[in-house]
Parts: sequence; structure tokens; C-alpha cells
Amino acid sequence: MVPEYKPVPQPVIREITMEDVQAAFYEGLNDFRAAPAYGLFFGAVYAAGGILMLALVIALDAVYLAYPLAAGFALIGPFVAVGLYEVSRRRDHGEKLAWGPILGVIFSQSKRELGWMAFVTLFVLIIWLYQVRLLLALFLGFQSFATLGDFLNVVFTTPEGLLFLLVGNVVGALLSLGLFSLTVISFPLLLDRDVDFITAMIASVKSVVMNPKPMIAWGLFIVLGLILASIPFFLGLLIILPALGHASWRLYQKVVAPPEAEAAT
Repeated sequence: MVPEYKPVPQPVIREITMEDVQAAFYEGLNDFRAAPAYGLFFGAVYAAGGILMLALVIALDAVYLAYPLAAGFALIGPFVAVGLYEVSRRRDHGEKLAWGPILGVIFSQSKRELGWMAFVTLFVLIIWLYQVRLLLALFLGFQSFATLGDFLNVVFTTPEGLLFLLVGNVVGALLSLGLFSLTVISFPLLLDRDVDFITAMIASVKSVVMNPKPMIAWGLFIVLGLILASIPFFLGLLIILPALGHASWRLYQKVVAPPEAEAAT
């Protein structure tokens, strides 16, 4: 006998305001203050990844990738923040905070739909790096740069360099907006609900389309915060990443209606 198919309720997206974004940020800070050890740990992991990435760029004599990698590094933030989402989720349900269960959720989810979302994120990051190399070849040729200072001097003092910077930032902004739209809600949704990653991405894009002003403002705030936090040798990420991670979970709760509201629709 064929089992009866029971469709999973589609996430209901709500309209939010700039005040909701502000409230989500302060609620995220409260989560961070309530469990700082977890926030500092995941912030340190993200910061260590940035330091390692910069070291590889220098070791491989690919200093021209330092700027695009630093900008693209923000794209993988939502995946790193999964552990922070779990901390906030456990606080909501009154569950005990412990390293084993929290880290265990990350590894178990990575083998499910969340793993596909991680693949989407990394795929966009790879596209980002390839388009940088293509634009370098188009505008600056295949010349090599001995130091990051030499690269920046060419970029900011020559017409070709300025054009590369302009086109690269426009293309990068479009890629970032696309990835942000796909992931801003999907990562916490996959952790919280039993849905597939396609449904999660559709819900995420819908949340941006329905709330363009607050969601894009939130995206710009995330990018600016991560870039500024990366300047002092990535050390600012120890504070900024957990604050933004917890706040992203709180914003998700404001955008996506709870299951009981979905059942009533």
C-alpha cells in the first residue's frame, strides 16, 4: 500500500519594518551576552579562516586576490553562523546549552539540506573569484604584482585600474545581492524546519522581495560590519560575527510566521 503523501506546509513570509530589523539586532546582542563563550568560539573560527585565507594569498603570490577574497569572505558568513542559530534556538526552547549537542547539530545538518545550501554558497564564491580573475585579464592584462601595495597603486592611479574597480564592484554587488537573497532566511529555516533547500531558498528570496528596504538595509549592515571587523587582522570578527549571527536568527523569526500560523492558512 502506497503511503499517503502529506505535503510540508510552505513557510509564510510576513512583512517587516526597519524597526523590526533594529529590534532583531538588539535581541541578537542579548543572545550573545547570555552565552558569550559560544559566540566568541564561532567568531574565532571565522577569524582564523580569514587569517588562513590571507596567508595563502601571500604564500601563493596572488596578492591581487586579497581584496576580492576579503569581500567574498562575507558570503560564507551565514554557513559559519549555523552554530549561533542553534544557540538562539535552544535558548528559545529552554534547552540546555552544551558544546556536544550544538556542534553535533552543525555536523549532522551539514549532511542534510544544509549541506546543499553550503554548496550553493561556495559555488557563488568560486564564481566571484573567477570573475575577478577575468576582469583582471580584461582590464589589467596578465601582469603580476609583487606586493599588495603595487596592486593597489595600479588599481587606484590608472584609468584601467579604476575601470576594473568600478566594474568589479558592480558585478560583485549583484552576486552578493543574489546570494544574500538566497541565504538570508534559508539557513535558519533549514535548521528550524523540515523543508528542502529549494523551498528554503524560495522563501528567502520571497522575504527580500516582500521587504526590500529592511532586508537590503540588513544585508548592507552585515557586509559593512564584516568588512570593518576584518580590518584589524580579522579580530573584530570575534564580536561582530556572533552579534550578526544571533540577530539573523531573530530576524528570521520576525520574517517567517510560526508553524501554527502556517497551519491556519
